[in-house]
Amino acid sequence: MVAYIVRRLIQAVFVLLLVSIIVFLALRLLPGDPIYLLLTSEQVQIITPEEVARLKHEYGLDKSLILQYFDWLWGVVRGDFGTSLRFHFSVGALMLERIPLTLHLGIIAFIVAHAVGIAAGIVCAVRRGTWLDTLVTVLANIGITVPIFWLGIMMIYLFALYLKWLPTMGYTSPFDDFWMSTKQLIMPVICLAIMPMASTTRQTRSSMLEVMRQDYIRTAWAKGLKEQIVIIRHALKNGLIPVLTLAGLHLSSIVGGSVLVESVFNIPGMGRLAVYSVINRDFQVVQGVTLVIAAAIVLVNLIVDISYGWLDPRIRYR
Repeated sequence: MVAYIVRRLIQAVFVLLLVSIIVFLALRLLPGDPIYLLLTSEQVQIITPEEVARLKHEYGLDKSLILQYFDWLWGVVRGDFGTSLRFHFSVGALMLERIPLTLHLGIIAFIVAHAVGIAAGIVCAVRRGTWLDTLVTVLANIGITVPIFWLGIMMIYLFALYLKWLPTMGYTSPFDDFWMSTKQLIMPVICLAIMPMASTTRQTRSSMLEVMRQDYIRTAWAKGLKEQIVIIRHALKNGLIPVLTLAGLHLSSIVGGSVLVESVFNIPGMGRLAVYSVINRDFQVVQGVTLVIAAAIVLVNLIVDISYGWLDPRIRYR
């Protein structure tokens, strides 16, 4: 098990290095000079080549791509993600301001999606062929296909503008105003959770139906155990293994969806920062945000792989 974890950690480092190289090169190969994004239209007309060279030297853009990459990578190792070209502020400080907002939104969406999805999938499997199974399955199929940005806009129109039940957009810390924070999070959480919830429902239903046909489940029924004990103690644990794999993938969809959701609902989190930085070609911010997101996804996938051995004793890594 230890050897497996070490191998996975080495793979994780390799993946993060590969991500950093791809993002670094992709942004710098785009046409245009990012220095001119720092200037107003009037300044662009009067700036001299000497001043442009001075700005490039100040931000390290006069070096070769290889030197720029290793300078940035060495800074990341030391905890320094560089300075934003647009904000003239530390990238690390910018991300620290926005990470709690994205985590708050993403963790709630993740919990809601899997709590509701697993429960709905179990109900569908246990009540297979009933009207409840049909209704939940149809809703799950719709949930997988609905675009979250369209859903967000429709929810704003219905619940915020028409019914006036919820705020249109924005974010309030739960420590400042818990009730307002809750109302502002309802629509973004639903948008982020809808696809993972739907796919979790379908996967849980499929896994539970397969497990319920196993011999040890028939033995549990034959022993006269209650339905609740058979499902929770015997069937659910093994049935959750494919769902757990899917949960790791859902983190990627929630992180990617936060870019759209935070833009639609005007939430100043990491996703919105990434969009703003890509539009303005703020290299340092995009690199930092991408690397942090990639590290979070790799870490979750590692935890998911390790947890297999706990869920199913038949699975052991050497």
